[in-house]
Amino acid sequence: MNVVETDINEIVSRIEDVVDVFSGKRLVFAGGGGFLGRYFRAVIAQLNRKRLDQPCELVVIDNLITASADEKIDGNYCSFLERDVAERIEIHGTVDFVINAAGIASPFYYRAYPLETLKAAVDGTRNLLELAEAKRAKFVFFSSSEIYGNPDSRNVPTQESYRGSVASMGPRACYDESKRLGETLCFIYHDHYGLETNVIRPFNVYGPGMQETDYRILPNFASNIKAGRTLKVYGSGKQTRTYCYVTDAMNGFFRVIARGVAGEAYNVGAPEPEIGVVELIKRIEKVLNDSIPHDHVEYPDSYPADEPQRRCPDIRKARQQLGYEPLIDLDEGLDRYLSWANIHYTGAS
Repeated sequence: MNVVETDINEIVSRIEDVVDVFSGKRLVFAGGGGFLGRYFRAVIAQLNRKRLDQPCELVVIDNLITASADEKIDGNYCSFLERDVAERIEIHGTVDFVINAAGIASPFYYRAYPLETLKAAVDGTRNLLELAEAKRAKFVFFSSSEIYGNPDSRNVPTQESYRGSVASMGPRACYDESKRLGETLCFIYHDHYGLETNVIRPFNVYGPGMQETDYRILPNFASNIKAGRTLKVYGSGKQTRTYCYVTDAMNGFFRVIARGVAGEAYNVGAPEPEIGVVELIKRIEKVLNDSIPHDHVEYPDSYPADEPQRRCPDIRKARQQLGYEPLIDLDEGLDRYLSWANIHYTGAS
């Protein structure tokens, strides 16, 4: 059994207590061709095969800007629509859940596609909220930890109640501010129209299935390690993050979708360890049992300025309300991911 199959089985076993809510239901999932969308499809397929009394039907939407054409999947209880969520979406028949995970999350790509990034989070969210309202379906919006901007040390770890420190003008604003406005739309539809909505704020999710050309830190490092190139550390390397392995993230996502309190936002991520880039390289060296050369370089023009210096979630709310608990420590997650990347990456990115 390969690492992805192992991950899917692990996710299914860990959400055993919440999945009955999906039995016989129909879900619309926008962004289903992406990294997280592919896991979501695989988990639903496994639930249909082994767990649910009645199958869960999944309608996947993606415009394939950052996904590959082979994501056009039609199969048992899963259909694919190649659509841009920034355009009006019509779905015939009943719908029980509408989930908007469509968007461009990599800084490299949202720098290249700023308007498309903004439209996915704003126009796309509005269109899908309209769909959910028409169907009286529950709506879940995948926001981002980026909505917190660059929090001061008093607000790290960061709670959902923190209002953020975000620039409305700058190369990151197309992503940060559009996600914030997407959250506002969710609030309006819940507060004014009584729609059941939830917001998910993921923190640095990684794992097998990330495209080599994603250009975020771990695919970047894995590709360069595969090619034997020196790793490039942007800036001082002291900027810190926590990293959440995909099985832990999916556990949290399903719990929000199934059990989230209406109108609430939830952090989903690993609360520790919070480490800098150089320390991350040391952890990778430990996992690979090898020395990895690295150099400090200036930020490239393609990388948006104003990078947050710290990013660490407070997950007490998800723990208390949803029973969420990440289990995969960083070394184990890196081992799984790098083992997979060593097979599937070419080193050509």
